[in-house]
Amino acid sequence: MGVMSETRDLNRRALIRTAVATGVAATGVAAAGPAVAAPAGRTGTATLRWFGTSGWRIDVNGRTVLVDPYLTRFPTGLFTGAFDPATPLRVDADAIGSRVGAAETVLVTHTHWDHFNDVPHIAKTVPGARILGTLTAYHLALASGVPGGQAVPVKGGEHLDFGDYTVEVVASLHSRNAAYSLAFPGVRITPPAAPRTIGDLPEGDTLAYQVTVAGGPKLFFMGGSDFVERNLAGLAPDVAMVALPSAGVVYDYTRRLLAALDHPRVVVPVHWDNFETPLRNPPAVAAGDAAKLDAFVAAIREASPRTRVLLPSYDTPYTF
Repeated sequence: MGVMSETRDLNRRALIRTAVATGVAATGVAAAGPAVAAPAGRTGTATLRWFGTSGWRIDVNGRTVLVDPYLTRFPTGLFTGAFDPATPLRVDADAIGSRVGAAETVLVTHTHWDHFNDVPHIAKTVPGARILGTLTAYHLALASGVPGGQAVPVKGGEHLDFGDYTVEVVASLHSRNAAYSLAFPGVRITPPAAPRTIGDLPEGDTLAYQVTVAGGPKLFFMGGSDFVERNLAGLAPDVAMVALPSAGVVYDYTRRLLAALDHPRVVVPVHWDNFETPLRNPPAVAAGDAAKLDAFVAAIREASPRTRVLLPSYDTPYTF
């Protein structure tokens, strides 16, 4: 089945069938069909909107959490074969706009530009926005002018209570390329000069996060297509946002990942869109990634037949 056919399968009616089968409600922009009752005993919900790549907005009881919010989207040559590490960083304040709401917590999986670029701007323009990330994210935030009180270094193992939701920080791994390496490796153990190019934003170690809604679902977010299997034991999320494998060099990636997560009821593939094109639906998929996405969806279904696969659209609310 092709990417576009798969997307068409995920219309409103299919999502409601998914919700009935899994106990998860999924809603689009316009109301259609009856509301789906939450599972017995469930009192909390979360509404998610995809920002592309591994970026998300999560709304819980009037409070907003962001994950890897990259909305600016500028060309670096990555998808045209002319990648330029010296591409200047820039921020499109209009693209960010009201999309991020009154975000209070910003979770950063790692500090490559397509995950971190817009984070300092959000922290400096949204009152009280708090960044959680690696020590590298902390130091890059300071270097970018974020007040120290708004940046919180974490390393994995933390389980933080925010009242309406908790955040578990999971030590993780970044994707590997065909040479078994990754772009811009390295960390920042002290604040550097203010970053100016995409090459000034190294990977800086990688985290994953599980956001658990009080009385509601457990939501797992990853920003790279590798993981530490043992670190996922016991998380058992209801919904897992999992990254498209980039080069096929991670051993048995899909089967091991879904087994380690205890076969989530809903899996949402992420980081499959062309993030150097405008943020418009339907999401653009680079020619080389379309077949990878089809293969990933098929692998998810083979490894976890009872799991439902949701290919998200930009800025579309999905309530779980």
